[in-house]
Amino acid sequence: QLQASGGGLVQAGGSLRLTCFASRAITSTFNPSDVGWYRQAPGKQRELVAQVTSSRITTYGESVKGRFTISRDDAKKKVYLQMDSLEPEDTGIYYCSLITYGDRRQFWGQGTLVTVSS
Repeated sequence: QLQASGGGLVQAGGSLRLTCFASRAITSTFNPSDVGWYRQAPGKQRELVAQVTSSRITTYGESVKGRFTISRDDAKKKVYLQMDSLEPEDTGIYYCSLITYGDRRQFWGQGTLVTVSS
C-alpha cells in the first residue's frame, strides 16, 4: 500500500532522496492524512524522522533538523525525504508512514535501507 524507494549506500556528507508512493488501495485517504518517515537502526527502536500534515505542517526528529527536508505531492500521492549532510548515524531502514485523518489508522511501507559509510 505504501512503496518506498531511494535508499542505498552513500558516503558521509552525501545526499539521498527517498520517495514513498501510496498505491491504489489507500490513494483516496492520502490527501487528508499525515505522512512521514520513520527509521530503525540495528538494535534500536523505530523513531520518527519527519512528518508533514495535510496542511503542510512539518515535524522533524532532533537529530535530522537542518539536514533533512520532507515534502509531499498530493496530486501524485507521493511523499519525499531529501537527506543532505548524511552521517553514519543516519544508517538504518527507513519506513514511510501514513496516518489517516479522523480514525488515525497507521499504514507502513516496506522500508528502504540507507547505509552511510564513514
